[in-house]
Amino acid sequence: MKKFLPWIIIGIIVIGLYSWGKNFNNTAVEYEADAKTAWSNVESAYQRRADLIPNLVATVKGYAAHEKETLEGVIKARSEATKTTIDANSLTPETMAQFQQAQQGLSGALSRLLLTVERYPDLKADKSFLELQSQLEGTENRISVERNRYNEKVNKYDIFTTKFPGKLLAGLFGFEEMPRYKSDPGSKNAPKVEF
Repeated sequence: MKKFLPWIIIGIIVIGLYSWGKNFNNTAVEYEADAKTAWSNVESAYQRRADLIPNLVATVKGYAAHEKETLEGVIKARSEATKTTIDANSLTPETMAQFQQAQQGLSGALSRLLLTVERYPDLKADKSFLELQSQLEGTENRISVERNRYNEKVNKYDIFTTKFPGKLLAGLFGFEEMPRYKSDPGSKNAPKVEF
């Protein structure tokens, strides 16, 4: 029995290490998948906004046909924003920055469009426009919620894969830190409001 004791101890250690590695890997895979799903929800919320824009532009066009430059700007920004997508498996700070920049362009164009609407009281009272504007506001709130959820999931994944001793296994299994959704450049400065 004594000659088998070292083999039994080695077997217990191997089984323990295997179990620890398997549990770490499975949990990290789960957290990573949760973060990728959350990213898909962010993109889905942005897609909803992009889907609302043609109807909004068509409604405004009926009232403000001579605002052609503003309307074309929104259409162009929408086109840029919808062609900039990121595969959840290749999220990097660089691709995230490109995505955010495209979405910022669309947000700016929408802001200009909604400012243009202020000149048309009939449009501001139009039921279709009011409904679209309400849907757009709701979608902007959804986007914010989904970005926050994404960051929460990434945070959970990153903490799990960077805490010791998990960090040792993360490198071994190929788990890398995921980028967070950051605020838009310049958003830290409060806008200057003058009356």
